[in-house]
Amino acid sequence: GDTAPPGSVVRFVAIGDTGKGNDGQKQVAAAVAAKCAKDGCDFVQLLGDNIYESGVSSTTDAQWTTKFETPYGGISLPFYAVLGNHDYGGNGAGTEFGKGQFEVDYTKASTKWKMPAKYYRRSEKHVDFFGLDTNMMMFSLAGDQKTTMNGWIGASKATWKIAFGHHPYYSNGPHGNAGKYEGIPFIPVTSGNGVKDFFDSSICGKVDVYICGHDHSRQWLKDRCGTT
Repeated sequence: GDTAPPGSVVRFVAIGDTGKGNDGQKQVAAAVAAKCAKDGCDFVQLLGDNIYESGVSSTTDAQWTTKFETPYGGISLPFYAVLGNHDYGGNGAGTEFGKGQFEVDYTKASTKWKMPAKYYRRSEKHVDFFGLDTNMMMFSLAGDQKTTMNGWIGASKATWKIAFGHHPYYSNGPHGNAGKYEGIPFIPVTSGNGVKDFFDSSICGKVDVYICGHDHSRQWLKDRCGTT
């Protein structure tokens, strides 16, 4: 891509599987607030499973207060978000497809929550960010998303291209790699074949970095998908 303008720096926090309203969420929020006060942050990126266990039922659902607004009350930054399987309901089965839209719509009701669409692109200085909806990939219902992402990523001239999603392509955690989630190959939805197919065709080698959640751990993986 183009070279970055001198002095261009984008700093952000990426956290996933957050929305339980528990002590752990509050402790992480305090750490984020302290880190950003010390070093500066441009935004926070949520990586899905934003509201446990089954997402929200409306833009006025009380869980918005207990599992987002109150825990992050001390952080004055925009929070961009993508959707995870718990956001799509079914106690994490991700099968209540209508529920994702409530999180998009909440953008208009909150000063800090930002979900422009179920999948989206946005720019910050010399970086282009691509928010993915991996839950719909799980069900192989991401044809339009693939066409749109191919166009967006292909047209990007940014110095850095970073994608965010919920489900991993590779993981050392219990969920494992796309195509063999939970150690189960050959059952398309359960194994994440749809995620693997999407990434192999449209993400791997096309973006610099992919950051995700789903497994509740922090990992730095040496395996790559293409150059990503």
